[in-house]
Amino acid sequence: MNFPNQSAIPELIRVKPGVLDLIGIYLKRARFDRVVVLVSEGLPLSIVDRFKASLEQEEVEILQMKAVGSSEFGESLRTFRELPDAGLAVVGLGGARALDVAKYVAFLARKPFFSVPTSISCNRFCSPHSTLVIERKNRMLSSAMPLGLVIDTDVCLAAPQELWLAGVGDLMANLTALVDWKLAYYEFGILMDDYAEMQAEAAVNQFVADPHFTRSGTRLLASSLIMSGIGMMVCGSARPSSGSEHLISHALDSVSKKPMEHGLQVGVATYIVSRLQGGESELIAAVFTKSGFWSAFSQQRFRLEEWLEAVRVASSPRPEEFSVLSSRDCVPEVEAMIREDPLLQGCFFQ
Repeated sequence: MNFPNQSAIPELIRVKPGVLDLIGIYLKRARFDRVVVLVSEGLPLSIVDRFKASLEQEEVEILQMKAVGSSEFGESLRTFRELPDAGLAVVGLGGARALDVAKYVAFLARKPFFSVPTSISCNRFCSPHSTLVIERKNRMLSSAMPLGLVIDTDVCLAAPQELWLAGVGDLMANLTALVDWKLAYYEFGILMDDYAEMQAEAAVNQFVADPHFTRSGTRLLASSLIMSGIGMMVCGSARPSSGSEHLISHALDSVSKKPMEHGLQVGVATYIVSRLQGGESELIAAVFTKSGFWSAFSQQRFRLEEWLEAVRVASSPRPEEFSVLSSRDCVPEVEAMIREDPLLQGCFFQ
């Protein structure tokens, strides 16, 4: 989908250990001393208490703190309607669902948004859209880019490793998304943005230098996902980071009895799509091996028949979604690939 072009990028970006305890300073410095906080339902109290203590120390008043357990569009609208008028900014604390709702609410209220993710499973903590559920389907809606990003790398490292691996999968999708973007350009003249393309490639190249579940690797992953989000904002489109691999993941959300974490689905689809494109499958496989991505499927695997159906569904003739899946019937190739490739065999069952 396309998003309205926006000129603003985050003015505050902090990606390092311990910054969760400094969020009060950042808000006070920016003169936001009355805020509304939307927090992930079930977030560990230790994180919430540290966040609240940081604000209390700087005399930043929390006018409302609401737990977010659903990304339903209707519930997001209710949250918007209940916003206190005196709130000067909206702060999202937690995972992708809470941040999606928080930045959509901030967008509707025309208030600054501060993003404080506690895991980095995808680039949505810094992107110009929110994924909300409308009529039981995930829909991408225009939202507020964060004015401030505060990412405590130690907090993210303490989250389940599966979420970090999902972030790796979401980041590497830049490579296949860019190829699909070029295919759409040659087929339909869908305009490309050279800066956004460069930004998306640079984001991947930065992380490839240290693709490990460590403090430095987490800082690089978070920074790379930020770059991806800004790239989408710059060109007003999801194209730099979302192509056929994301279409497959979205289709899986509909056809699968038990969908997995978004970035895990996207990552496996990225490797498959890269082979269909004749692209950088070796680089992607190497990064996934070094990062431990493949190990995420040791306990739970995908159902082969659901994936083949998702590939069928993801093939779209629409110019804005044109990809390698639209160029030919890829289902037989994908099935053969999954059955023959040792890397993929560990991700699937019949």
